[in-house]
Amino acid sequence: MLPVDFPVYLVTDRHQTAGRPLLTVVEQALSAGVRAVQLRERDLGTRPLLALARDMRELTARFGAALLINDRVDLALAVGADGVHLRATSLPVQVVRRLVGPERLIGLSTHSVSDVERAETDGADFVLLGPVYETPSKREYGPPIGLAPIEAVTARCRIPVLGIGGVSAERMAELRRVGASGAAVISAILSAPRVGDATLELLAGWRRSA
Repeated sequence: MLPVDFPVYLVTDRHQTAGRPLLTVVEQALSAGVRAVQLRERDLGTRPLLALARDMRELTARFGAALLINDRVDLALAVGADGVHLRATSLPVQVVRRLVGPERLIGLSTHSVSDVERAETDGADFVLLGPVYETPSKREYGPPIGLAPIEAVTARCRIPVLGIGGVSAERMAELRRVGASGAAVISAILSAPRVGDATLELLAGWRRSA
């Protein structure tokens, strides 16, 4: 199994690339240092999503980066992805583990300390916890939870916890100081006019807190 050693976890949304091809934008982010990508295009049908997943698998493999497929265990297995990322309404972690085996990563989106504790008990390899900060894309999950839950849960759980929601380069250091293992981002990279520069700034923000 690949280690969960990616301070910047890029979650895709082809609607946030300012009209640029998703693969082009992701390639620029990988060139600048992103080492894990979650393919999350929930409005695509199975066949076009499979085609995109195959292209993304080739791209991430070229850079030695991990690829996780959002929710779709079947497509993750079909393209040889490195793992699956689950939502609260997805198949249970234990069921997915039986399907994907011990070598693939299972990530889980969580929104509270108790969610993270349950994810660890169930066998997830890492979690996203948030929304940490205010962000339009996460308003359906309620108000921002802030940094305190991350600090609390990282003191009690061993699995890596990545913050998500409203993360910027300036906030990377805050996340690291409270025990996060990294951050998941969408628009901070995909919508940036200069994708490579935005990626480098996020990574530099993480290193500044070391």
